[in-house]
Amino acid sequence: MTTPDFGEVAERLRRSTVHIHGGGSGSGVIWSAEGLIVTNAHVARDDRAVVETWDGRKLPAELKSLDHRRDLATMQVDAAALPAATAGDSDALRPGELVMAVGNPLGFTGALSTGVVHAVGPLGGLGRRSWVQADVRLLPGNSGGPLADARGRVVGINTMIAGGLALAVPSNTVADFLRRGPSDISLGVVVQPIPEGLLVLRVMPGSAAEQASLLTGDLLVGAGGREFRSPDDLSDALDRNVGRALEVSFLRGERRSVRQVTVRLPARRMVAEAA
Repeated sequence: MTTPDFGEVAERLRRSTVHIHGGGSGSGVIWSAEGLIVTNAHVARDDRAVVETWDGRKLPAELKSLDHRRDLATMQVDAAALPAATAGDSDALRPGELVMAVGNPLGFTGALSTGVVHAVGPLGGLGRRSWVQADVRLLPGNSGGPLADARGRVVGINTMIAGGLALAVPSNTVADFLRRGPSDISLGVVVQPIPEGLLVLRVMPGSAAEQASLLTGDLLVGAGGREFRSPDDLSDALDRNVGRALEVSFLRGERRSVRQVTVRLPARRMVAEAA
């Protein structure tokens, strides 16, 4: 069997990558030929968005599932026979392995960058979550797009830059999200860790965060007397206080405030539709 050359692999990956418009701009990965799209939760800011495919088609997309903790989301478009990506095994990645990222940075459709894997695992200051860490170049608009190995298998969903490295949610984490659905306990915010705390990028309608009058742009700095250094710190605080009032400290501009939030286990989970 003939091994495809790099150009063929890159082109297939580009065709499996979409441009997401709505509440911002980002990228996504066609996960199934029947129109399931995987992206970051912070890219899927609207319940409905428009997905632009490699050949210029613009398809309305419905938000199906969000996982704020893992920064993952699924969207569904009404289409068939789409060029779906092939998922790889992120646990099999090794330092020094070649990887490539595809996305739509700064409006440039299908831009590709290459680099090598530095590590797969937690990164200091970002909690216990595992990341694929690589020296590929990411810019605004790359979020939600694929990180793939040399054979074009998607091993991560590009999410952010930290410590000079690109961080991607591992493909095995994506598989778990698609199989089990999102985490049950959630404040109802999409956050981005920064040195001072957790910056709120989105507040979900009807969530505990909305009921506590938290707003996009607030900076969550701690709860229960403990500072937030990573999203895991927020998750731990919620886990310890399910069904009880939790005092969350935040900055709104220069003003520090406290809100009481109560998070309960939902009666029903919104489960992703896996291919």
